[in-house]
Amino acid sequence: MKKRKITIYDIARELNVSPSTVSRALKDHHSISKKTKKAVLKIVKETGYKPNVLAASLRNNKTNTIGVIISEINRPFISSLISGVEIAANKAGYNVIICQSHDSFEKEVANAQSLYASRVEGLVVSLAMETCNYDHFYQFMENDIPVVFVDRVPEEVPSDKVVIDNYSAGYRATEHLIEQGCRRIAHFGGSQIRNIYRERQSGYIDALKKYNLEIDENLIINTYVTSAEEGFKMTRQLMSLDKPPDGIFSANDTSAVSAIKFAKQAGINVPKDLAVIGFNNDPISLIIDPELSTVTHPAVEMGKIAAHQVLDHKKNKEIVSNRTTVLETELIIRQSSMRISQVKKPMTDGNLGSYLKV
Repeated sequence: MKKRKITIYDIARELNVSPSTVSRALKDHHSISKKTKKAVLKIVKETGYKPNVLAASLRNNKTNTIGVIISEINRPFISSLISGVEIAANKAGYNVIICQSHDSFEKEVANAQSLYASRVEGLVVSLAMETCNYDHFYQFMENDIPVVFVDRVPEEVPSDKVVIDNYSAGYRATEHLIEQGCRRIAHFGGSQIRNIYRERQSGYIDALKKYNLEIDENLIINTYVTSAEEGFKMTRQLMSLDKPPDGIFSANDTSAVSAIKFAKQAGINVPKDLAVIGFNNDPISLIIDPELSTVTHPAVEMGKIAAHQVLDHKKNKEIVSNRTTVLETELIIRQSSMRISQVKKPMTDGNLGSYLKV
């Protein structure tokens, strides 16, 4: 039979004092004698009593909890982002509740409603791929609960945002392929509803324009699901063209790795016949052979900053919650895109390649 949980009322009855006296003793209040405090602590130790944190938070109108809504927790970028949020939140004495939208608008709305009902004191959000309406976040803002958007952000919502310069990253990744001699560069993108994919594609297009290369719509493929299966399928589609690409810039590493896998199966040499560069610097980029060139995505730092912005607002209500923090990225050059000798030699460990700030 499950043992009944000891409450503050049990301790009060044992000592023949009021529950409020026990409560003040546990808080080391000056109005309680040392003798009573010692007696209370003795019973607490003997019984293993644990304070009811939830009940206390409800009485104080505080839950010390930050809600996080993300797409899929099993993605390396997302798990690192959550880690950053938790590090900053836990250090400040806050807990974190994590909800997954699975890139569904309806699920994201349900997550927001659940977190609001749970009385979170702040919200960190990376939008679902489907989301075009943001009404479900205004209930937080209208009740002075800070909302910070990270990575996938809504430009039109007046709230704090933490992003990278996706345009510059996309531009530099494409320019790198051009510098390697590629002249027909394909692009794997995601839904153009989302800022990150739209901006990366914009950088890709402008890089082609700068070097007077053709912008061939047949070489631009945007897909809702940026999965390994889709990456394989997109590469097969591109390489079956009469004039196939000699380079691919993928907006994520997953699809880029699939491109390399297809090329190897089809007898296409990477990078000699097809140079490939991805985005995110996921662990898989170092497992594939040849190792994948990519762009870093400072996920942990983004999570920390987002949590700090929530906490800053809690401390100072006068802060205007419409700040955008833009972090730098780095281009990591590895074997998958090195068609010619690099000016900057690979790092000595043979894995990380040369780093160029974007």
